[in-house]
Amino acid sequence: MEDVTKIKDLTPSSRRVNVLGKVIVLGEPKEIKTRFGDDKSVTEVVIADDTGKITLTLWDDQTKDIRDGEVLKIDNGYISLLRGHMRLNVGKYGTMSEGEEDVEPNDELDMSEKEYEYQYNNYNNRYRNGGNNSGNRRYGNNNRRSSYGRNNEEEE
Repeated sequence: MEDVTKIKDLTPSSRRVNVLGKVIVLGEPKEIKTRFGDDKSVTEVVIADDTGKITLTLWDDQTKDIRDGEVLKIDNGYISLLRGHMRLNVGKYGTMSEGEEDVEPNDELDMSEKEYEYQYNNYNNRYRNGGNNSGNRRYGNNNRRSSYGRNNEEEE
């Protein structure tokens, strides 16, 4: 596995990361209805390396052979935010397998505990609805004219 990212170094914008961690909490599967109306099974698993721990979200069959205490190798994973808290995901472009190395888990630093601002939420939320979900916010209030960058003589 190339360039392993330590759990303490993960950020809300982490993409294409390779993580090695030991399963320290294996949650129970929960049945949920997605925003698209599909029924899915989701399981939260806490993994830890020597720098900290994070919650790994697994869907449907991804949890079928996972055991408590097993070392997992996640290739091409990414971070998402769930209610402002980081979650590690495998996704459809990532892979998860059993790691060959042993990992000494450090559960002192919980990377999923800290709450992040909404601004870090995933890329797609900003570009939904035809690419312009922000309206005119980036230009300030549309009801006022700004004199920024203009000479007073050029005012209409």
